[in-house]
Amino acid sequence: MEEGTSKSPGNCCGTGPDQEAFQWDTRADCEVRQILDRIADKWSLLVIALLDRRSLRFTELRRKIDGISQRMLTRTLRQLERDGLISRTVHPTVPPRVDYELTPLGRTLHATIQALVTWTEEHQNEIAAARAAYDAREAAEREAQRREAAERDAIAHQALAALR
Repeated sequence: MEEGTSKSPGNCCGTGPDQEAFQWDTRADCEVRQILDRIADKWSLLVIALLDRRSLRFTELRRKIDGISQRMLTRTLRQLERDGLISRTVHPTVPPRVDYELTPLGRTLHATIQALVTWTEEHQNEIAAARAAYDAREAAEREAQRREAAERDAIAHQALAALR
């Protein structure tokens, strides 16, 4: 092992000049990466955003999150609870009522998510223009490749015909 290298497999900090460029390690056992993977997935972002104003029941969350399955919502809520971002309150009623709400830690994350949403809203037209330009370039390149292939095929057919 090189001098200055951490012996801890969970250490995600760099030891060289590229430390600023890579704030988290790409290894699967890096805790920072695991947390980022969790909170940056689309379902977690939506759950955190929805729980900003008030607590919600499971069925309310499921109704408000288009496309999420019951299994995926259950999984997402458990992971967010495990990470301390939401709390789960079971009310002793029949049937049991379960409410979910952001913890103080989860509320601090909501501000960061809101900043990301705001940035996206402010730049959505630029992103749409960049996508359209990219798609047009890709289509033009594919068309040029198709024409070149057709020309090569025509030349090859002419050469074969001349040989006969």
